[in-house]
Amino acid sequence: MNPDNLDILAFGAHADDVEIGMGGTIAKFASIGKKIGICDLTRAELSSNGTIEIRKDESLKAAGILGVNVRETLNLPDRGLFYNQEYIKKIAEMIRKYRPALVFAPYMEDRHPDHGHCARLVEEAVFSAGIRKYETGGNFAPHKVKNLHFYMINGFLKPDFLIDITSFMDKKIAGLESYQSQFTRSPGSFDTPLVNGYIETVAARESLFGKQAGVQYAEGFKVNNPLLVNMDIFGGEL
Repeated sequence: MNPDNLDILAFGAHADDVEIGMGGTIAKFASIGKKIGICDLTRAELSSNGTIEIRKDESLKAAGILGVNVRETLNLPDRGLFYNQEYIKKIAEMIRKYRPALVFAPYMEDRHPDHGHCARLVEEAVFSAGIRKYETGGNFAPHKVKNLHFYMINGFLKPDFLIDITSFMDKKIAGLESYQSQFTRSPGSFDTPLVNGYIETVAARESLFGKQAGVQYAEGFKVNNPLLVNMDIFGGEL
């Protein structure tokens, strides 16, 4: 499926970033018919485990589990996501192509430098995509997104808002388990933090976030600008 307009477009440096940070949120909004896309900036070609081909297959499986409508890869260089106008143009073109209401990216503070670089590139692209005279080299019209939010990958920071994912935690876990090459220890796997109970750590984090809001599981997000709420102030869902 290649929808003209997405409700959510989530960017990650590598396939599995989005699933770690907001897989439950994606599954939740997909369940009510929201159109969602994921764009991985790189093919994760420098990952210690797995291959480009395996990672692609795993990412498509995860997307199917979560209910994602479209998944793209920009083929930018792994460990090379530095400030670059051509990279910003490619990301801005993706935003113009799918015209999302909301864009998500990793939060800047993370132990993996690629995640912070991804956040900064997306932030620049979100702004540039809305400028009429900004040229990306494509034929898509300018587009202004309503909001840019940031999800957490390796960090555990005080969130600016939480989304209850209690009913969708099983799908989040299933999506992560699709990445067998990354999260499952095998005889030939290289020893990394990801193969040492990483999924369990993510689940524990979402449990702690949930307790802050009086639910079982929640995902936390950071914002640059204050959120505008109306009836949600009475405890309704975002």
